[in-house]
Amino acid sequence: MPNLFDVDDFDVAAWETVLAHALETPVPPRLAGQGVALLFQKPSARTRNSTEMAVVDLGGHPVYIQGAEVGLDTRETAEDVARTLACYHRVLCARVFEHAVFVRMASALERSGFEVPLVNLLSDDAHPCQAVADVLTMREVLGPLRGRTLTYVGDANNVARSLAKAALLEGMEVRIAAPPGYAFSVEELSAWQGFADAAGRGGGVQQSDDPRQAAKGAAALYTDVWTSMGQEEEAAARLAAFAGFTIDAALVDRAADDAVVLHCLPAHRGEEIAEVVLEGPRSVVWRQVAHRRTAMRGILAWAMGAPA
Repeated sequence: MPNLFDVDDFDVAAWETVLAHALETPVPPRLAGQGVALLFQKPSARTRNSTEMAVVDLGGHPVYIQGAEVGLDTRETAEDVARTLACYHRVLCARVFEHAVFVRMASALERSGFEVPLVNLLSDDAHPCQAVADVLTMREVLGPLRGRTLTYVGDANNVARSLAKAALLEGMEVRIAAPPGYAFSVEELSAWQGFADAAGRGGGVQQSDDPRQAAKGAAALYTDVWTSMGQEEEAAARLAAFAGFTIDAALVDRAADDAVVLHCLPAHRGEEIAEVVLEGPRSVVWRQVAHRRTAMRGILAWAMGAPA
């Protein structure tokens, strides 16, 4: 069964299958009578609610499990937790601090012969479920995305990584604007370009430390918090480093006339995004939130091997 580590687990055909299943109406009861384990080492509002309701939409039974309930790698190894849950559930989903934990869980399932897919609900490396919702949102409000520009402003983090790969699958031009010390490596950008070239849709990626130049003519502006969960001790240093990287009205004015603004939430108003922008007419953040649920329907259907 296919596991979802990050967006580059999809080729173009699989990507279009996920997006098509996400928007199916009526929603087929693909999980009728079956359980889906939702293991949350990190807490969440949108990920938990969207995933639980997507499982319900598909006719299944979601079981929410906090990390403390299973004592991940304290009371019991991540490998044994994964194999135990696979005895009861059709799909396993996990939101973890370290991506390596997710990889270990998937490897244990494979070694033990469990044909149960594992879906990454977030790790420190990737957030593929958010990226699927982001593309669904951009397609809905902008139409065809091929050849258009997505500009991400801020920390080169897990959200930005998955978002960039998803945009490249769409054939978009991706611009990353991040300050020195918080940008992606040249090697990683090169790997993404190889991924885009293999997709064959013409996407490209570039990076700079100039948000104003990166925003020029963009169809979508995107940002995330500068200090993520677990980085609280770095907050003061990050606030200083990211000065000038706020998506404000002036930056939006440099984008295309029909440009939209996205944010994966939670938002720190006045830091990475101005309140007037987040609450303004260009903002599509609540469409993003709603599409987390539709995205999960598509991802779960793909993970179960539903045909296109």
